[in-house]
Amino acid sequence: MFDGQINTDRLIDLVQQVCRIPSVLGEEGELAQFLESVMRESGFERTALQPVLPDRPNAIGELSFGAGPRVVMTGHIDTKPVSHGWSLTTPYSGDIIDEAVYGHGIMDMKAALVCQIVAMEALRDSGVPLHGTVAMAAVSDHMGDQRGSIAYFDEYSADLCVLGELSDNEIFLGHRGRYYFDITVLGTSAHTCHKPLAVNANMLAAHAVIELDASKLLPALDASVVTLFGPETYMSPGRIYGGLPPGGPSMIPDECVIRVDCRPQPGVTTEQVEAEINRCLAATLLREPRFRATVELVDVKAGYLADPASDVVRVMTQAVREVRGTEPQLFAAGWLGDTASFGSKIPTVIFGPGGEPVYCPDEHLSITDLIEATRVYAHFGAIALGS
Repeated sequence: MFDGQINTDRLIDLVQQVCRIPSVLGEEGELAQFLESVMRESGFERTALQPVLPDRPNAIGELSFGAGPRVVMTGHIDTKPVSHGWSLTTPYSGDIIDEAVYGHGIMDMKAALVCQIVAMEALRDSGVPLHGTVAMAAVSDHMGDQRGSIAYFDEYSADLCVLGELSDNEIFLGHRGRYYFDITVLGTSAHTCHKPLAVNANMLAAHAVIELDASKLLPALDASVVTLFGPETYMSPGRIYGGLPPGGPSMIPDECVIRVDCRPQPGVTTEQVEAEINRCLAATLLREPRFRATVELVDVKAGYLADPASDVVRVMTQAVREVRGTEPQLFAAGWLGDTASFGSKIPTVIFGPGGEPVYCPDEHLSITDLIEATRVYAHFGAIALGS
């Protein structure tokens, strides 16, 4: 339907350009400014740099086709730091090698942002009767506290939303959540020369790490959730803070903090996870009678799961079917999406180019996948706006 309106040369050029703009978490400003300028110069309405954090705005814009539903296409502009080991080209080159574009963060998720913008342009230029509004929200701080998404959806609503996270151009219904628990292990301090008087908190924490790492939490879940996400709630002692900084005084530490990173399926509660942590700590006490610790829940990001029978999934299923000519399957992700912060109030489906492994040397996306994602976004918009 929209193949003739999708400007593939513009698509590839813009993907190369965004790959050349570093936007590691905390440094999203330049990419936000670029995307806002692209939308403004293309004739988008209500373009703006929506304030989120100092020098870290969202880039937003929309196209109106009169009264009707409001559809939002969204994704994040921040990336993780550059991986070591690039060999075919450099991380910010945007080079094309063997019909693929190379660039750090291209899969997560710079390319999807461009695909969404170009798809919106194709909708506008198609001449197909549409009714409603399609909006773009390129948000900051996804890898922080998701404050970009929170800011956007606090100000704007939507009837349907597409999150362009990497899904290998498949339909993802949702993703796992993220719970952080801090376990503060207490020992007894002493000068290193007086070791017999001390109880090393790092040593105590090591016993807890062994128990936590061996955890295998299998909560009772609906069979449909298990099919999508698997049976285990993954839990890992991800970070350990103990001892004194380099150059500090000599002392055996009396405190060590273990950050437990938990990735629960939708429906798993913080209470269930905390009960498993306490079981592990009780086992630690049996290993080491001097063990003492407190547990604190310090961050909650909910999992997300769209109803397979919902309008947003139906529209995306039809869009993929129209583009590919085959019936798509429905999947789910293990990573955390911005839908953790807005999915409870905005019906959302996840679809985007790129897949695992991500944030690796020589990260790249094929031009074929970029074009297919853009086509699907355009079809989604057309179906949602009543074409």
